[in-house]
Amino acid sequence: MKIDPATTIFGLIDVQLTFMPGGGLAVPDGDRIVPIINRVMPLFDHAFATQDWHKPNHHSFASAHPGRNPYETIELPYGTQTLWPDHAIAGTEEAMIHPDIDQTRIELIIRKGCRVTLDSYSAFFENDHVTATGLDGWLRQRGFRQVLLCGLATDFCVAWSAEDAARLGYDVTIIEDACRPIALPTTAGRTTMDEARDRLTALGVRFVTSAELVLAA
Repeated sequence: MKIDPATTIFGLIDVQLTFMPGGGLAVPDGDRIVPIINRVMPLFDHAFATQDWHKPNHHSFASAHPGRNPYETIELPYGTQTLWPDHAIAGTEEAMIHPDIDQTRIELIIRKGCRVTLDSYSAFFENDHVTATGLDGWLRQRGFRQVLLCGLATDFCVAWSAEDAARLGYDVTIIEDACRPIALPTTAGRTTMDEARDRLTALGVRFVTSAELVLAA
């Protein structure tokens, strides 16, 4: 695929210590994406990043709901919410972007999930699908039309970001080996990753590998 440096931006979704092995919400093999991200970063002139940034008593935490356990689901005013282990507490070391990430091209960091009563997976909207993060306006004012995404986790924050970007009219690609899924079981032997892939491909989101990008450069 062709990357136009002037209109293409690389998005790093929640590449934070909290999602790495040993973190509060560890994604399996999450740390393995770091060297892949650094390998493709030089292909881009521009990048942005997101950080989950939660208050300690955030309503998406199982600990905020007595008797509930992580990975259960409940209904909140904005819809169905998966309950998570405590993670990405604002200001803590593990909420930081992984220190080995090359941040020289990152021009904007969006912090999301800051409201204690409202979770946020997408880089573009909180989970009520109405409250904007401001990223869309920034991208449009800068003239970006193509968005390539990586990060954690593929089936949650990366997928929701890609869905919103596609619906907002961006050309969207996910660098698949620069992501890792949580892959929670759903129904009939399927997982949240299977369902995310179906939704994304239906919206025209492409999946590529880092090797394909490097070869095309």
